[in-house]
Formats: sequence, structure tokens, C-alpha cells
Amino acid sequence: MTYDTLLARASRRLQAAGSASPRLDAEVLMMHAVSATRAWLYTWGDRELAGVPRARFEALVAARALGHPVAYLIGEREFWGLRLRVDEATLIPRPDTECLVESLLAKMPHGSGKALDLGTGTGAIALALATERPAWHVTGVDREETAVAVAKDNAQRLGITNTTFLVSDWFSALGHETFDVIAANPPYIAEDDPHLAQGDVRFEPRSALVAGDAGLADLRHLAMAARRHLVTGGWLALEHGWEQASRVREALTQAGYENIVSETDLGARERLTLGRAPVMRDGQH
Repeated sequence: MTYDTLLARASRRLQAAGSASPRLDAEVLMMHAVSATRAWLYTWGDRELAGVPRARFEALVAARALGHPVAYLIGEREFWGLRLRVDEATLIPRPDTECLVESLLAKMPHGSGKALDLGTGTGAIALALATERPAWHVTGVDREETAVAVAKDNAQRLGITNTTFLVSDWFSALGHETFDVIAANPPYIAEDDPHLAQGDVRFEPRSALVAGDAGLADLRHLAMAARRHLVTGGWLALEHGWEQASRVREALTQAGYENIVSETDLGARERLTLGRAPVMRDGQH
């Protein structure tokens, strides 16, 4: 059976299984199974595929039809132009989180500085910031040792040397260290949210998704706790659910931040809120 025939059959199967992008999924799985580029598949699609590579491809398609995320099946995901290793211990980096990176970069001058990524997972945010600001040092922390190992591996493979990754339950391993900017994409989904039973989320680590207090517990905790780890005038950026922006702004206001603003994701929904630690003014002590 040819590559083209197998791809067409896989696309139909994935479409019937509910994939939002059946042809793309099939092509990505095929490229992984046979170690080929998309251009190669388009050029030589009339060639026969058999044996172990075909069996590998069909096994991947079967797993995808059951709902397993493509990123977990092939072991990687692209974020900010970086090819990152992922596994079941980490959340899958999503394009909307690139909006957080873009917003933080606007707060990070090209001189030196220190940034912190809380709940780093694959290291996606930390590595994106470190790539764009080579004079800065970026620390990423995660409470899961397996996630920290993945982030360290990604940094090493990509040759990004201005990062440190630590096992830490939020700020627990950081002592009194302070940072110019702090980023976090914490758990913010409510325990009874029906989306937890849909799509890729079904297979991602629940501890990285779900928070108490209707999904707001970690966001509120970080709003308060981050103040002790920000320099004067430093910025905190929090990714959150699209219906949580007003509550996150309220939490930042109660914690004493200034210049609080919510920004939109790729779907024009308020999914990111920033606040600035107070700047000392004349007459203040």
C-alpha cells in the first residue's frame, strides 16, 4: 500500500474519531513513523510502505483515534520556534501561551536581568524567554522531578545555556531570591469543568490543570506570594481561563500591584493578566 493511500485511509479514520485536523495529524504521525519530511511525503507518496514502518504508523494512528495527543505520540511539540521534548509528565505547550512570552518580552529590556517561570513543565516559557534575551538568566521551577528533567534535557539539546531548572513547589526552593519578571501558567481549571473529559486534556497531568476555588486557588496564591520575589517595579504575568480575567485583576489589586492589565490570546479572549510590583516614589520609605 502506498504512502498516499495509507495517509488517506488514516485521515478518514481520524476524522471519524473526531480529530479536528485529521489530515495534519496523519501526516505528522507518518513523518515520525518513517523519519521523513512533509516534502518527501508529497514527492514520493506513490511509493509503497510496508513492514515495521507501516506497522509503526498504523499503531500511532490507532492510538490517535483513541484520543491520545499527537505531541505525546511523537514525543515533541514546537513552541516559539523551538522543538521541545514532551511526555505524559508535562502539559503540552500551546500557541496561546506564546502570547504570554510576547507580553513579557515587552517588559524585559535587552540588558541583563533575571526571570522566573513557575510550573515550567517542558521549559517552554523559560526557554523562549532565554532565547530572546541571551543576557538574562532564566530560572524555571516545577514540583515534579520528571518535568524538571524534561526541561533540562530540552535546554541541553537546544544549546540554551542561560537557564537553570529546579525542583520547587512554587517558590519553596528559591529562598529570598528576587526577579525582574515572573511568569506562570498555573492550574486554573475547576474540578468540575466538563472540558477535562474532552480532547487532549484527558491525557495531560491533572495536577497541572486543576485548582480549587473554582480554578482560582493557585492564581490567588501566586498573586500574593510573588510580591516577595519581585524587585521593585518587577512584573508578574499570569495565564488564566478566559472567564477569570476580572477575578485575577481583583487578586492583583488586593495584593498591591500597579499597572494591572489583561491581554488577549490568539482567539481575542482575555487569557493573560499582568501586574507591576509598586515602584518607590519620592517621599516613600
